[in-house]
Order: sequence, then C-alpha cells, then structure tokens
Amino acid sequence: MLNRLFSILRTEVGDGYPVATNISYNWAWGSLSGIFLIIQIITGILLSMHYQANINFAFDSVEHIMTNVHYGYVLRYMHANGASFYFFSMYMHMGKNLYFKLYLNNKFAWFSGLTIFLLSMATAFIGYVLPWGQMSYWGATVITNIFSAIPTIGSDLVIWLWGGYSVDGPTLSRFYSLHFTLPFIILVLVFVHIFFLHNGNSSNRLMIKSNDKSPFYPYMILKDFVIFFFIIFLYFYFVFFNPNYLGHSDNYIRANPLVTPLHIVPEWYFLPFYAILRAVPDKLGGAVLMLFSILVLFFLPIFDCINNERNSQFAKNKYYDTYFFIFSCSVITLGWLGSQPIENPFINIGIFVTFLYFSFFLYVFLPFFLSIFLKIFKFKKN
Repeated sequence: MLNRLFSILRTEVGDGYPVATNISYNWAWGSLSGIFLIIQIITGILLSMHYQANINFAFDSVEHIMTNVHYGYVLRYMHANGASFYFFSMYMHMGKNLYFKLYLNNKFAWFSGLTIFLLSMATAFIGYVLPWGQMSYWGATVITNIFSAIPTIGSDLVIWLWGGYSVDGPTLSRFYSLHFTLPFIILVLVFVHIFFLHNGNSSNRLMIKSNDKSPFYPYMILKDFVIFFFIIFLYFYFVFFNPNYLGHSDNYIRANPLVTPLHIVPEWYFLPFYAILRAVPDKLGGAVLMLFSILVLFFLPIFDCINNERNSQFAKNKYYDTYFFIFSCSVITLGWLGSQPIENPFINIGIFVTFLYFSFFLYVFLPFFLSIFLKIFKFKKN
C-alpha cells in the first residue's frame, strides 16, 4: 500500500512528472495555496477543540484560547493570518493564469479552481462570524441581508440562513458546522483540480506545444522553494510580530446587537467585491453585479478568442498587457475603496473603477461576439 502511495506521489509531484522548462517563479502560487489550506485545516481542527458555538460563550472561548490554552494564541494568529495568505496566494495564482491565458490550455482545471475559490470565500465569510465580535456580528448581518433583495424568496432565504429572525444562536451553530465541513470539501476539490491539471497539457508560458520539459523534482521544486521561503517568512512575521495588522480592532469587542459600528467592513480579501456591491445604489442590482464579477471568470475559456499566445514576441494582440495592467490596478483600487466610508468621492470613484474592472472582460469577449454578429449578418445578406 505504501509503495503504491509513494509511486503515485513520485508520478504526480516527483521526478516522474514533466513540466515545461520555461515556467517562472509565479508557478509556485498554486502549490503555496495548497500549503496554506493544509495549515488552515490543521489549526482549525485544533482550535475547534476549545471553541464553543454558543452566543453566550463564543467570544469568551476565543479569549480562553488566547490566554489559557498552551500556545493557543499562536494557533489563533496562525489561523487568522493564514486565511489572508491563503487568499493572497490564490489571487496571485489566478492572476498568473489570467495574464498567461492558461485557462485556454486546460479549461477543466480553470473551472475546478474557480469552484475552490467560491467555496473558499464562503468558508472564510462564515468563519469570520465565529469569534462573535462586533465586526463579525454586523458583517454577518449586512452580508446575509443582501439575499433579501432576491424577489419572492429573498426574505424566506434570509430567515433560513439565520435560523430565525435575526443573527443569533442558530446562525452561529450552523455557521460553525459549515465552517468545519467546507474545508474538507475544498480539499477533495483540490485533488480534482490536480487531477485535471496533471492529466491535461502542462502549463506553458508561450502557450505553444513543445517537448522541452524537465522533471518537477528537483529542478522546478527549487524554484517553488524560493517563493515558499519568502512567503512563509512573511507569514510568520505577521503571526509573531504583527498579528492584528490584517484584522479589525472591533472584533476584540463582544458582539452587541444594540450598537452599530461606525464603519462595517469585511476582511481585506473581500473588499474589491464589497466595493462593487456598493457601486450600485439598488440592493438587488449591487448583489447581482457583485456575483457576476466572480462568475464572469467562468466564461473566459468559452468566449476568449483574441489569441492563445502570451509571449510578447509571438502575441497577435499587443494591447492585452495594457488592459491586464488596467484590470489589476482596478482590483487593487476597488480593494482600497471597499475600506472607505460610503460617501463621495469614494462612491463616484467606485462606479468608475467598477466600469474599468468589467471593461477588461468586455475587451476579451468583444472579438467573439463580433465574429458571431458578422456571421449572422453575412448569412442574412446571402
């Protein structure tokens, strides 16, 4: 059994797995996301041994972990900061695939990766509620209330999510159950993602067919370790020296339904989508646009027909790099706008930057729809 296991590992991640020789250090972000997922699962299991999913004891149980459990504060800070580094690695991984258009090379790997991303967002959101601090409580109240904008079933759906008529004990219990279960579903999907990745074409920066490959071990794994060392070093810097920098201070205040924080903001990795939500005055319109800002990524392998080659010396479309740079800046700017108060000039800037965000996809999809239009026009003319 062990020999079979080692044989599989050697084939999939060892010297038996060939990869393109021209891949760069950016190819490390995917495996780094997997490392942080494992860290989140292990620390989450250890924290769950001391956590109580009860509105009367949840906040105190987190404080108990921080003060009384042996090295409990390390586990808590590893878990809290690990979520930020997990999403940072995923964003970098997705950005690399967008820039080099690797979704055209392996569509099923792209679809499974986006499914992991969506489930990770859901897991992170419900996990943020568990400490039962001020920002946790009011963040859950505001975000879950978005579902009430759905016609006909919205109000009933919110009541079902809450388990009552407000965010309360039943909400915390079911969120805790989901937060404990979803990471294992994500882990299964990670193996599915690796299966599609390794059974499709190997990633190639130039997006051209080539037999110029090298074994993953030891050549490529050394490149990965350069990024691993730097990011893990940065991760432990935040864990031990600046553990609350990426969080919100209001979450160290016990949840109080009678006191609303001056400025309700989610975690930083949700801020770009939160800014898109706020860019539309209508609740339903904002929710639809926010959801579409993520789902539009699923359509890239279907409608992108600009060109498959990303290297500048082969690229047929010289403007893609410029548009991708504008898109990247729009995501960063939306993240900053999501942390600002809901007032002008941030509202007007948010509308403009949201337009820039979607203009990237319009630019990518436009040749496809133009070709369809021209074919229809030519057919009618004949």
